[in-house]
Amino acid sequence: MASQTQGIQQLLAAEKRAAEKVAEAKKKKARRLKEAKEEAQEEIEKYRAEREKLFKEFEAKHMGSREDVAARIEADTKIKIDAMNKAIVEHKEQVIKKILDLVYDIKTEVHVNFRAGEQEH
Repeated sequence: MASQTQGIQQLLAAEKRAAEKVAEAKKKKARRLKEAKEEAQEEIEKYRAEREKLFKEFEAKHMGSREDVAARIEADTKIKIDAMNKAIVEHKEQVIKKILDLVYDIKTEVHVNFRAGEQEH
């Protein structure tokens, strides 16, 4: 009976050691997963930074910097405003004359809906 008790004790001890090894393996696996996730995140950030840098270079090469774009827009706007002001100066007199002609050239006539019998009211 003593040998059975001793065998059971050995079995229980072995089971305990196995459970500890499994728990340690799970901890190691969780630690490795965490490390892998952190490494992957670092790689993603490096890749994102690299792509952002390439995009900025491409943008600067093909479109110019934001300041250049703003300066071009400003210059184009000034040119268009100057053209509009020039057109105003050139056509101002003609427009005023046409407006005055319309105002002064009043033709009095009876409206088509006016009935002669309604005058007495």
